[in-house]
Amino acid sequence: MEARQLHIGYLYPDQMNMYGDRGNVIAISQRARWRGLDVRVHLIGIGDAMDPDQMDLLFGGGGQDREQQLIGEDFERLKGPALARAVEEGVPMLAVCGTYQLLGRYYLTAEGQKIPGLGVLNAWTEAGTKRLIGNVVIETGLFGPAQTLVGFENHSGKTFLGEGAAPLGRVVKGGGNNGQDGFEGAVYKHLVGTYLHGSLLPKNPWLTDWLIARALERRYGVGDLEPLDDALELAAHQAVVQRFR
Repeated sequence: MEARQLHIGYLYPDQMNMYGDRGNVIAISQRARWRGLDVRVHLIGIGDAMDPDQMDLLFGGGGQDREQQLIGEDFERLKGPALARAVEEGVPMLAVCGTYQLLGRYYLTAEGQKIPGLGVLNAWTEAGTKRLIGNVVIETGLFGPAQTLVGFENHSGKTFLGEGAAPLGRVVKGGGNNGQDGFEGAVYKHLVGTYLHGSLLPKNPWLTDWLIARALERRYGVGDLEPLDDALELAAHQAVVQRFR
């Protein structure tokens, strides 16, 4: 029997890879392969077209302002329509920091310039004067029973959510979207936007599996995943949680 395939679209791997965001693609790929899936990672850079019908799961990481400016026009004009259709059609996507911001309505710079986003998320970001940096713990019940997510944030942009964009979770420790309203990230359909960098998926295996399951459901109609031994991943997760309790 031929193995089921999982096609992962990795957006701007050279420009948007702050704080080890590439590790999220590695985590998805490995957990899928452990279950016998044939994983294909497609690197989608500047100038590359993207066919949402070929992608089962999408990922975009974080970048500094310079990198965001480098990809800005390509992101809006070439990738934008395909990304918007993919999200609306239920393709699961993880968008971290800079990509998360670009999926919103706009980014208002410190100089007052309004940089348009795709508007896939009803959210907007404004430049802040205080940098939010450090480990983060949030609680979320969006994916079933209440669970914690841990990660690392480093951003001065403040993101605010509008109607239809549910927060990923409530902040237990850290700044979150803006350091004011107590929320972190955003969820719309199967899109997860967040400021949690680096070890997000390796230290939060249940979220990795949620993304894989949604991808398989969409492609094959069944998203059941056999359990894995997550002792090491959960130990790393709990080490962060316990630090703040």
